[in-house]
Parts: sequence; structure tokens; C-alpha cells
Amino acid sequence: MKALIVYESMFGNTEAIAHVVAERLKASFDVTLADVRVMPPVGDADLLIVGAPTHAFSMSRPRTRADAIRHGTTVGAGVPGIGIREYLDYTPWLTGMYAAAFDTRMRKPLLPGSAACKAYRRLHALGCHMVAPPKSFHVVGITEPLIDGEPDQARRWADAITATVLTARRTTPAA
Repeated sequence: MKALIVYESMFGNTEAIAHVVAERLKASFDVTLADVRVMPPVGDADLLIVGAPTHAFSMSRPRTRADAIRHGTTVGAGVPGIGIREYLDYTPWLTGMYAAAFDTRMRKPLLPGSAACKAYRRLHALGCHMVAPPKSFHVVGITEPLIDGEPDQARRWADAITATVLTARRTTPAA
């Protein structure tokens, strides 16, 4: 089976989580890991995972990506041009594909909105079978690293996704 992980990262944290998830999935999937700026085609992937930072309580927009540059992002030139929001806007219907979404965000009580929740809803609307609830991985601050333990959380999340997809594949009759 094939998995495609597409990530958007401003300060390296979302990319770090994407790498952890990719490494964990490699035991069961042929994994392609791609920066969203290359607009990777979904192709014949069985599983699509998208990851993005939460900006202004949602997926990033050109304006919020420009703000990230002002905060000193060092990840990638041309960051304002494309993000997960645009990738999903230009992705064809994904009927029947397994999918999951994650984000990176600050851990603050009562902080509304999440890039993962928005991406989850968009993937579902595109026809995906969602195999995990939206997942947030927490950072210390806007330009700060992941909170201790988040890579371990990412491994457990990837394991749960693998188990769900493999179980679904065994119990779903072939077309």
C-alpha cells in the first residue's frame, strides 16, 4: 500500500512531525513525503495525510504565511504562495481514499480553531474515509520548538492510523 504525506511548515515543526509519521508508516506503507509547495499529485496513494501549522485559528492563508516570514521563518523560499488550504482546493475528488490530518499549534486553553480540523472537514468533503480524528501537536511558541513528548505522540498516532487502515483493508471486500 502507498501513503502520501503532504506537509506545510514555516518553522520546521510540522515538517518534523511529518518525518516522524513517515518513518513510522514505512513498516506498512510505501511512503512519499512531500512539501506542499511542490504540489505532489495524489496518484495511486491509498492513504493521504496532510499536516499544517495553525494560523489565525485555521489553515494558513497567503497573509498569515507572509506574517510567518516577518516572524523570521527560515523554511523555504516563496512560503506565501501555497499551503495545505490551496493544495486541497486544487486536489481532485478523493472518493474512497483513506486520509488523516494533523497540525502544529501552541497549547493554550480555550484557543479556538485548528488547521487539522479544517483540513479534516475538507478531506471528508472531497470523499475521503477519515481514519483518525484531527490531531494537534503542540509547540512552545510561534517560533519555538515542539513540546517534549510530541514526537512520541506522533508515533502513536501513526501506529493508530496504520492499524485502522490495515483493518479496514482486511474487512472491505475487493471491488
